[in-house]
Amino acid sequence: MFPPISPDDLATLIDEAAIAARRLHRKLMLPAADLDDLRQDLLVGMICRLPGFDARRGSIGAFANIVLRNQSSRIAIRHHRQRRMHGGTVLSLDAPVSGATEPLGCLLAEADGLAAWHGQDRAATDDAETHHDLARMLGGLPEQARGLCAALGTCAVAEIVERTGTSRSALYRHIARLRLDLAMRGIGAEWDGSKAA
Repeated sequence: MFPPISPDDLATLIDEAAIAARRLHRKLMLPAADLDDLRQDLLVGMICRLPGFDARRGSIGAFANIVLRNQSSRIAIRHHRQRRMHGGTVLSLDAPVSGATEPLGCLLAEADGLAAWHGQDRAATDDAETHHDLARMLGGLPEQARGLCAALGTCAVAEIVERTGTSRSALYRHIARLRLDLAMRGIGAEWDGSKAA
């Protein structure tokens, strides 16, 4: 086990993590509520890497800077990837909506659903049509495929594997066939007969 660090070294680690968190927070333009989370993530990651510290090679501050720079880079890459996935915006319940002072979490009701979270206003008629289309498509599927759809909608793949006793690879093959079947019926990715052949 790594020997305990001195209070001065611990204070150095905490200060370096706070500085790195503020820098990353500013560069990523995150909501104010995310600053503490960033600092804690950076500090925990740095403490986990303390066994790699060698006092003969440099000070603990230099070690902390290298570790924090690498962690900040990984966090920024992950954050940019998520931002690209969501169309360049930050999806956070703590982030204020443009032009408002209250965070998004205070403005959304539980009944608004996932569409409201993504900024989509859905009318009741649109929801009814979607439910009707899904029911019609799912009704045309074989019984086994309908059961798989229902299972995937309520539990994780690991639970399905455990319940049914099938292998994970077999389950993923069934899911791939289900995706193809749904695509042929107009749900999901566009089906291309030449690629499927």
